[in-house]
Amino acid sequence: MPADALAVQKPDALRAILWGGFICGCLDITAALVVYGSFGLRPLPLLQGIAGGLLGPRTFDGGLATALLGLFCHFVIAFSAAAVYVAVSRSVPILIKHAFIFGPLYGIAVYFFMNLVVVPLSAATKYPFSLKMMLIGVAIHILCVGTPIALAARRFLLRG
Repeated sequence: MPADALAVQKPDALRAILWGGFICGCLDITAALVVYGSFGLRPLPLLQGIAGGLLGPRTFDGGLATALLGLFCHFVIAFSAAAVYVAVSRSVPILIKHAFIFGPLYGIAVYFFMNLVVVPLSAATKYPFSLKMMLIGVAIHILCVGTPIALAARRFLLRG
């Protein structure tokens, strides 16, 4: 068997994390910009709001710099979510085999982890609960977070 064929079959956790995190980050931020944009929120304050997890309310005084920090934080979270899924799936192969089941479930878990653990522990502005926004957020996390991460893991970790 040629060396190239062996390389294709070798599991590649780093590529799974990089692709999963990149696709997740792009889809999730696009969905956030579209959804929140439909409610009148412009991109700059949305991205600044992400940086608000680190900076608190002063994030909105930082202009483009804090918006870029927010985008950076967003992708750090996306790559972290991908890394967790890839790490766990290496010990729990059913996550890879049934990516279309466990990806959406992982997206739901990420949504609730972010909203019940990360955001409350951060300096971000806290907003009152909204069932409508929760349902939109869960749907986005199913389609734009969990599923692409699981599919990237499946693509790069599944042995040929």
